[in-house]
Amino acid sequence: MASSIWSWLALAFAALLLPAVGGALSLLRQRGGLRRQVAALSHEVEVLNDRLWNLADSEERYRSLIEAQGDLIVRRDGVRIVYANRAYAALFGAGEQDLVGSEMLLPQLASRPLVLLEGGARSFDECLATYEGERWISWIETAVPGPDGRTLIQRVGRDISARVASEDALVEARARAEAANEAKSRFLATVSHEFRTPLNGILGMADLLTDTGPDAEQATYVAALRTSGEALLALVDDILDFAKVEAGKLELVEEPFDMVQLVETVAELMAPRAQAKGLELAAHIAPDLPSRLVGDRDRLRQILLNLVGNAVKFTEAGGVGLSLARFDDRLEITVADTGPGIPADRLDTIFGEFEQLDQGAAARQAGTGLGLAIVRRLARLMEGEVRAESRLGEGAIFRVILPLRAASDAPEARIPHWPDQHVLLVSPAPFAVRFLAETIRTTGASVSVAGTVEAARAKLAGPMPVTAVLIDHALGDVPAKELATAVAATGIRDCLILLSPHARRQFGAPQAAGFSGFLIKPVRTRSLYERLGNRFQPGRPVVADAAVSGAMPVRQPGTGLTVLVAEDNEINALLATRTLERFGCTAIWARDGREALKRVEASFAGAAPPLTLALLDVRMPVMTGLDCARTIRALERRLGRAAPLPLVAVTANVSAADRAAAFAAGMDDCLAKPLEREALLRWLERLSQGLAGSLSA
Repeated sequence: MASSIWSWLALAFAALLLPAVGGALSLLRQRGGLRRQVAALSHEVEVLNDRLWNLADSEERYRSLIEAQGDLIVRRDGVRIVYANRAYAALFGAGEQDLVGSEMLLPQLASRPLVLLEGGARSFDECLATYEGERWISWIETAVPGPDGRTLIQRVGRDISARVASEDALVEARARAEAANEAKSRFLATVSHEFRTPLNGILGMADLLTDTGPDAEQATYVAALRTSGEALLALVDDILDFAKVEAGKLELVEEPFDMVQLVETVAELMAPRAQAKGLELAAHIAPDLPSRLVGDRDRLRQILLNLVGNAVKFTEAGGVGLSLARFDDRLEITVADTGPGIPADRLDTIFGEFEQLDQGAAARQAGTGLGLAIVRRLARLMEGEVRAESRLGEGAIFRVILPLRAASDAPEARIPHWPDQHVLLVSPAPFAVRFLAETIRTTGASVSVAGTVEAARAKLAGPMPVTAVLIDHALGDVPAKELATAVAATGIRDCLILLSPHARRQFGAPQAAGFSGFLIKPVRTRSLYERLGNRFQPGRPVVADAAVSGAMPVRQPGTGLTVLVAEDNEINALLATRTLERFGCTAIWARDGREALKRVEASFAGAAPPLTLALLDVRMPVMTGLDCARTIRALERRLGRAAPLPLVAVTANVSAADRAAAFAAGMDDCLAKPLEREALLRWLERLSQGLAGSLSA
């Protein structure tokens, strides 16, 4: 019984006590959880505080970085400023907070075109009137979201005032440079005209004197006069062309020209200067080289004159050789000499401006030191190159390599066929004998060479019979004549003496000295073929040598033609009128463009003889030749003239721009000073044929 009571009591106690204990335990567990949650929240708060501090620190560093870069930043909601950094606020002379909420704008003074960037951004530059003065700002404008979701316009700018000032300075400097170049071009044109005008008179009068048939002494003086004038003209051309190359004003002309004639003319022009120093000058053109090429003849002539002139200038003994050869699609011009040579360390520097080997050479030899510099610049303009090689005491070799373009109308080379002939060349000249031998061998003939009289006698006594002998007068007057006597004693009938123009005038009759004829040095290939051909092929007519002194017959294609000469320089006017008169023309002189126009008007009105041609100097007082031409063409249109009067511009400058200006003014042609007689003759022959046709009709 007692045990039952205790059991019941235990159950009752358990029923009452256990829920209370469980609730207490539950409260304890909840309290522990709350503590853990509080600890976690405390940790998260600390983390958030750290992040907020880091964000604030990053924002401050970012702001400091932006401010340090000096970029201008502004955000606007429409026109209202919602944010501005210190650099932007400085444009107004205010603080950042002074701008926020305002609609302040800076006055715009100038702007540049807007540029759209990728992503919808825009870039533009503008000049603003700021607190510190005018400033150029380069902006990049983009759309960015605001804190409340609205779209704000953000501009980030940079002060580019220094850059704009530099650009403006560059533009101004370029404009000044262009103006200076233009002034230089006008100066060059004026200087060229002023130099060439008197030179035209000198060279032209020398030509007129040659036509009068001077005696031997007078012919020597005239030749010296012309040689000196041409040397001065070449010097002027060097200076002017160098200045044109420097200014970028030199323009090349692409037109067909006779390469053989050009080389032979250069050789004959430079030969007197070489022969006066006791040097031999010879030229050789490879037989496979087209006789007519396409290019700038005048510039190529200048390259040849500069190279040959330089070689002659610095060579004291021996000779100078000019040769042209073809290599694939290239033209190789070689000028070699027997001068003192060039040190290896100077082979590049000699192409510099005003460079000469030493001051002693510069003092002994006249010149500007521009010759080789111009050669290299001209060659580069022609897409070519110049090479030099030399050894001290053994002479120098200059090579100019240019692209080769054969003219479509280039004739095939006409080389005679002499396989049964054997020619003996006797000459001490280093280049002439080799070039002559190469030329004769192209005909199929065999050639022997001797440098002295003794060697020539040995060749004559050799087993191979000689059919013709060429003896160079450079052996000496007496040795050459003695050798001719020895040649005649062997029964050889063909014996030619090679003479310089000066020696020809003093040598007398070649036949009296035992020679069958003569050739003038430098020997032209055609003359050589003609002279030997007359003997190897007896049925051929005998052709006289072109280079004989004395009065030359003058063609007169201008008979019946009346030519107006508009020229303000009296000497050049006298030269032009006398030249025209020698060609058979009636020449009328006008002192300026206004007087020329009056004479043309009188001719058109029938009050004066009809004019056939008008030569108009481009630079004249009162009225220029170009203005005169424009007025004449307008007058012809007003009168309804069916046949316009041929007008030819005469000028010291014949660049592409000058020719274009002349043609634009109504000119039919443009001739350079000094006036080339052959160019004038071609015009007269053309007009004479037209006159003859109209008379026969």
